[in-house]
Amino acid sequence: GIGTLAALALAAAVIAGLALATAFRPSFAAWFIIGALIAFALFSAAGGVFARLAVALGRRLGAANRSWPRLQLALANIARPGAPARAIMLALGIGLTVFVALAQIEGNFQRQIAERLPESAPAYFFIDIQPGQVADFDRAVKAVEGAGGIDRLPSLRGRIARVNGTPIDQVAIGPGARWAVESDRGVTYAGAMPDGTEIVSGSWWPAGYTGPPLLSLDARIAEGLGIGVGDSLTLNVLGREMTAKIANTRRIDWAQLGLNFTMIFAPGLLEGAPQTFIATVKATPAAEEALARAVTDRFGNVTAIRVREALEAVADALGKIGIAARATAGLALLSGILVLAGAIAAGRRERTRDAVILKVTGARRRDLAAAYVIEYGLAGIAAAVLAAGLGTLAAFFVLTQVMDADWVFLPGPALGTVAGATLAVIAFGFAGTWRALAQRPAPVLRGTGQ
Repeated sequence: GIGTLAALALAAAVIAGLALATAFRPSFAAWFIIGALIAFALFSAAGGVFARLAVALGRRLGAANRSWPRLQLALANIARPGAPARAIMLALGIGLTVFVALAQIEGNFQRQIAERLPESAPAYFFIDIQPGQVADFDRAVKAVEGAGGIDRLPSLRGRIARVNGTPIDQVAIGPGARWAVESDRGVTYAGAMPDGTEIVSGSWWPAGYTGPPLLSLDARIAEGLGIGVGDSLTLNVLGREMTAKIANTRRIDWAQLGLNFTMIFAPGLLEGAPQTFIATVKATPAAEEALARAVTDRFGNVTAIRVREALEAVADALGKIGIAARATAGLALLSGILVLAGAIAAGRRERTRDAVILKVTGARRRDLAAAYVIEYGLAGIAAAVLAAGLGTLAAFFVLTQVMDADWVFLPGPALGTVAGATLAVIAFGFAGTWRALAQRPAPVLRGTGQ
């Protein structure tokens, strides 16, 4: 009734309000709510479309005089009023969509950690190397058998103070740059472009550049600040404001775990400022322990960060997040199964009557059982295929637009969802209608059967 609809609308509004109020990024929560509403509308419409397709296919089979009684009975059951097919689409669809999206997101992160990163990742990051220790540091690393591939950059801290001369607190800042202005950021200077970068606009300064101060800026920060090549950015470095013209914006492949900074100055401006160095070193697995001892024993101020341990910690954290996310999706699926069970129970009396009449007119029990399997199988496949498509699209949006990560379609989660959902719907649907097949005709025909 109207009261029930009003209560449901109020509950949905409360949940949406809590999501927006407690979210770390309200804009992301808003997109999630909009996506959920769109998915709800799509699955609601899909149930009606599915029933109409069943009617059309049943008529085509009849017009072609094709005798497929089990399929025709299944199609008739899908199209009849009160059929559970529409409830299946709506009840399971959203939960399956969330499940596919989470599986695709987690799978893409695990793929990057397990497949991409170890191929190019250094063995260690070494930080807080003092300028006077650089030469000795290099000699200590090269003395370890199996270690080498040293990459090093100066490291300073700076805070964005002005954009085109306007104080940062008076600048409209987009979501992509808000994190960059909230505190000090790492800053460096370099003559050559670091590996793992892609120029989006402008160009890198030439070798041996000695002109006015230039800056290379991460493309997402530039977009969030509304600036580009030719604009100026002022950083407060150790209490002194330094202004540079943006020479280029670039996209950084952080997945390579190489040395890179969101802001890189051209040589000539920061060399005299107090600074330390950060370095990456590659090494064979057998040489990692010896490398760490050789550096930390000699330089007490230098901190060694083992990349392998960091990756393992990230993988473990992702695994735990994945378990929690799958548990949440499982609750949504459980709710859908309960709705499905209610829809099947509500139509049990009509199922029983139909089954008895068909058996009296000559239908065999195995024919009716096969028709039920086909009916629920088609409904499960339709719901799972649509959920797999929507979930994959949602994962693509989150990874590429929100997390700025690489995307690869993983067929396993989608195919597994289709297969698992289909089998689950068949099992629950058939379990709910089995009693209709076992019912004796006489009590039902006399109107006393249950």
